[in-house]
Amino acid sequence: MPRCFRPRQPVASVPQVTAKGFLAAFAAEIGSPAPTSAEFDALLEVASTAAHTSERLAAPLACWMGGVSGMPATEVLAAAQRVAARAEAG
Repeated sequence: MPRCFRPRQPVASVPQVTAKGFLAAFAAEIGSPAPTSAEFDALLEVASTAAHTSERLAAPLACWMGGVSGMPATEVLAAAQRVAARAEAG
């Protein structure tokens, strides 16, 4: 069977981690606080807005841009929603 059609084998050595578990570990690794529940929800909505307004790859980069801006997550979400509204109108 060609390589690209072989069924994927489960990787037993990779533990299953929740998103919040990964983010907590990642936050500790980079010396940053993990997002609060409100920030988590707002950033997921930023990602959704970016991905549905343009291309999927905009989602993680919009979140990164929001993070480096220093703005609160709710303000980043409001900015993403303004951009989306202009894109839909235009």
